[in-house]
Amino acid sequence: MSRLISNLLGAKEPLFGMAIKQLENLTGRQAIDIKLSTEIINSVRLKISQLNFDPADTTGEELYVVLQNKLKRDDAKLLQIAGMGMEPASDELNRGAIKLLQPYLHQKCWLLKKSVAKDLLRALPPKNVMSVMGYKSIESMLKTENVLEIFAGLRFAESPAWLTRFLAQYKTISASDFELREIELVAMPDRWEQSSRQFIKLKKHNLTHLKELGVIAILPDSKAYRPGRAITLIPLIIHYINEIKLYSSYLKLHQVQAHFGELIKDVLMGDAKPVANIAGSEIHWRIIQRYYGKLDDVSKHPEIFEPHVQPEDLHWRKAEEILYELDPELGWWRDLDYIGIVDEDIPVTLNLMDNAISLYNHCSYDRRNYYHFRESLWNELFIRYMGEQALESQLLQQLNLHLISPEKIKTNRRKLKI
Repeated sequence: MSRLISNLLGAKEPLFGMAIKQLENLTGRQAIDIKLSTEIINSVRLKISQLNFDPADTTGEELYVVLQNKLKRDDAKLLQIAGMGMEPASDELNRGAIKLLQPYLHQKCWLLKKSVAKDLLRALPPKNVMSVMGYKSIESMLKTENVLEIFAGLRFAESPAWLTRFLAQYKTISASDFELREIELVAMPDRWEQSSRQFIKLKKHNLTHLKELGVIAILPDSKAYRPGRAITLIPLIIHYINEIKLYSSYLKLHQVQAHFGELIKDVLMGDAKPVANIAGSEIHWRIIQRYYGKLDDVSKHPEIFEPHVQPEDLHWRKAEEILYELDPELGWWRDLDYIGIVDEDIPVTLNLMDNAISLYNHCSYDRRNYYHFRESLWNELFIRYMGEQALESQLLQQLNLHLISPEKIKTNRRKLKI
């Protein structure tokens, strides 16, 4: 078993080793984790060499610093591509990002109808949001304002208790309340800056998204431009486009279930429940979508996905691939989302998203980010086993049972800590 993979994931032993062994026994494929470890080591060495450093004599902190410096240059390059100056104001950056990514928003997703969203607001008017937007009448607000902006404001303007009551209404929602509609990107006006300040501080960036409505909201931030803002904002928008597609396909697949409204409420209050349990590890729909979304052979599209989920519903694009399309120089970050090394049990990652968020937030080496890296590495490891028929068959069988009668699935509830 690869100690490198285990350390990079921060996995608990002996659970992780047992999970790998079970995957090997199930698929008949040996040493997948060893091969992945070798690939990671070689990629790190190659990328350090490309940065004109010696792979054998570069510390984790030195690597982190040089990656942060590279991102500053890439941030400036991205501003140039978008036709902006080196220190654009917040509204200029938002307009530039929306214009740059507009072609990638033309994707139909299965989303809650705006008319239904308005009915939910009528049933429980958001007093704080109405105050921020300057309304005393819910009908006046709904008639005048963009319902997507209103919903985005709920996240940080209303109290947790109010949000819990509001989301309880989703239990009454049915599949007929959804429609196919394109993803929308909304730049929130300055009136939201004060109420969103704590939200931005917690999230470490100024974006939020609504899975059920297919909206990505850019929150206002009037602070002076700082390096990393563009290279954080634009990849994160792409990440949220993928997240909206992910949950669109998940909800489409489950639309015939009796407790569809409860499922939506659970997704919005927490996350989608695991759809299978393989080798003691709970499998999220994200892994299934990414595996089948990468397949070019449409004939391998599972029958249990039909008629609701089609191959195009599962397609997704990495942010690094889109940056490469914008300018090949930005392609340096491609295929690095699961690449990293370990320094005193903490990853030093080459993941674009983690490094960008660290740069944007002026994170010191000891406070560096690695959340997206660990998720990507675990997904990559499992997907490499999924190509084997035995594992794929078991996963699809559990998914089929999950769709028919989730309470009948017998699984090991012990969760792999990563």
